[in-house]
Amino acid sequence: RDGLRGSPVTYLPARSTCFKYLAFLSNFLFSLLGLLSLATGLWALAVKEPVGSGRGCALPADPMLRLALGGLAVSVVSLAGCLGALCENTCLLRCFSAGLLAFLLLEATASALGPLQDGLDHALHMVITHYQDNPDLCFLLDQVQLGLQCCGAASYWDWQLNPYFNCSSARVQACSLPASCCIGPGEDGASINTQCGSRALRLGEAAAGRVVHLQGCGPRL
Repeated sequence: RDGLRGSPVTYLPARSTCFKYLAFLSNFLFSLLGLLSLATGLWALAVKEPVGSGRGCALPADPMLRLALGGLAVSVVSLAGCLGALCENTCLLRCFSAGLLAFLLLEATASALGPLQDGLDHALHMVITHYQDNPDLCFLLDQVQLGLQCCGAASYWDWQLNPYFNCSSARVQACSLPASCCIGPGEDGASINTQCGSRALRLGEAAAGRVVHLQGCGPRL
């Protein structure tokens, strides 16, 4: 309308328009990831029982609570950035910037104090100890070890914590490792050779390194 009345029409520079839609797209993707984390955490809190309940050594529920709260925070901040960029709303963009700054400060504090790594190692140790007790956690840990090509929390020796894989165990899995620890778990390119980690804990480190991954998942995570 201003253009028809003879007034100059102001357009966003091409660079600003590109940045606007890039910010919208990236925040939209992060908001989806945040909502997925929130849904996963709420589902786990609602339907899953703590690992090892009744044994006096249960896996605490707070990792799932943290996942849900983290997903909620990420989704809220990302939605603010998404809508702020799309609608060019200064208030929403300021909220997004404040949330992003808060995240950076929390990450810097966590890195300085180190509880994140300790909590992650503790959770991995608990999952390793109760590996056979919960099929969902068994599947999750296998996927982590296969995807990151790692074994255990700090190293493959962490599997000594498992009563089935411990070398002092009388079970058939004694001194062995799960197939997800193996360097090449596939058999004929399709099925998994479940015995590929058999007696791996009895081998020397050099010999074991040719069969299984030696590095733990904690540092890679």
